[in-house]
Amino acid sequence: MNSPRSPIPVSFFSIAVGLLALGAAWRVAVGLWPLPAWLASVVTAAGLVAWLALLVLYALKWGRHREAARAELQHPLQSAFLALVPVSSLLAAIALQPLSRPLAFTVFIVALLASLAIGAWLYGRVWRGGLAPELVTPAIYLPVVAQSFVAALASASFGCTQVGLWFFGAGLLGWLAIESTILNRLGTRGPLPAAMRPLLGIQLAPPVVGGVAWMALGHESPEWVGQALLGYGLYQALLLARLLPWIREQGFTTSYWGFSFGVAALPTLAMRLAAQGTPDSAVHWLAPIAFALANAIVVALGVGTLRLWAAGRLIPATPSTAAPAAPIHPGVSQPV
Repeated sequence: MNSPRSPIPVSFFSIAVGLLALGAAWRVAVGLWPLPAWLASVVTAAGLVAWLALLVLYALKWGRHREAARAELQHPLQSAFLALVPVSSLLAAIALQPLSRPLAFTVFIVALLASLAIGAWLYGRVWRGGLAPELVTPAIYLPVVAQSFVAALASASFGCTQVGLWFFGAGLLGWLAIESTILNRLGTRGPLPAAMRPLLGIQLAPPVVGGVAWMALGHESPEWVGQALLGYGLYQALLLARLLPWIREQGFTTSYWGFSFGVAALPTLAMRLAAQGTPDSAVHWLAPIAFALANAIVVALGVGTLRLWAAGRLIPATPSTAAPAAPIHPGVSQPV
């Protein structure tokens, strides 16, 4: 960080989400292939350390930079990333189970309640209207779709299957509704500014995270639903690969961590399907390729982040969150 007093953007929780999601992929991988279990523990521990560190730094932001924190929450785009706090906490609760189930369950309950409160607050602002089309990006998935699918996954891991199905339904139907809005904006308005293009990486997450949640719930005939969601996730990955040169016109920033959740969840879904399907199915050769690529991408994100830190550019000298929040639409007051 370029200054110990610089407040972190709440979007930094995408780093913890990506690492914890990759740790979950490793835990599935060591049960499927002869891989060292200690590597899964190392990746999971890195995710937990990042999560704890970010919780402390974000709490300090509210203590020392309260106006910047408030401005961030009033910003129509940046505020969506607040949802990553309970998302990362739900993933941390899953990872903590082998260490202490009571602690993990406590984190799960707190994060679940926080996800409901944050989701209702943020998405309720959208219902009040006035969101400018140019601010419609995949980030708006986070308060509804990401939180719901991860809540479904965490509920399943703690044996709360019925509650998990409720959250899965909320995430699935929310995803379908919001996706049409995002695609309409992308297709009918001007191209995203370069600085916002890395947010397209979030587009990969809903189908594959939803697929992992569905498989974890163990509902009747889960495989065909998981296969269908994997197929759509692969198509999203193809589109992102095709657009990558255009996306990369924006030099590396921490916003590229938006790719990490979907990148880690895709092989997790493929591996879960491989473990359940026939040995000669196509998913058996897809899973190791996707897993290797996920590791390479997250390592690249980590290296890029460390380079920013070493160059003193990890956090801008004048954080944008300290500026007054832009109105949701010209002439429309910011809803609360």
